[in-house]
Amino acid sequence: MKKIATALVAALTLSTLSTLDVMAQAAPAGPTSGVKTDKGDESKWLDANGDPTFKKYDDGSFDWYTFNGFRRYHAECHVCHGPEGNGSTYAPALTDSMKTMSYGDYMAVVASGREVDRPGGQKSVMPALGDNKNVMCYVDDIFVYLRARASGALAGGRPKREVQRSKESQDFETSCMGG
Repeated sequence: MKKIATALVAALTLSTLSTLDVMAQAAPAGPTSGVKTDKGDESKWLDANGDPTFKKYDDGSFDWYTFNGFRRYHAECHVCHGPEGNGSTYAPALTDSMKTMSYGDYMAVVASGREVDRPGGQKSVMPALGDNKNVMCYVDDIFVYLRARASGALAGGRPKREVQRSKESQDFETSCMGG
């Protein structure tokens, strides 16, 4: 099982790197700036480090990945981490974690899980989701959504989306889900 998770993480990383046809763009500094990964893909943005990030447009709408990350977060994560990523009595607030967690650390925790000792002798256990295609095929989407929430760019609720999903995003999903 862990071999499948490692292979899926590697494939996702290689997919991101192989599509990295970076265009230098004059974008304002801050969490909403991004660099397009593909000239024809308006739905995927990377920060200066090459990590997935969100794009908030002047009209208040967000990119496809932020919108889809909201959907995927609510399909798989909100039961433990709360409807807005603010945590629960047994799972941490991801809006806090994402302020300091690197993309690599996020990927490792999601794929391999983690156990943390909490005050009072309790343990917090994040299950390994590396074999769950409903998470791993959308791991960047969820990361981007949580990043938008953590930065305050997305106050809560369903993100407004005006940008259409790209063919590249659709093709990746079909390939990742095995279809």
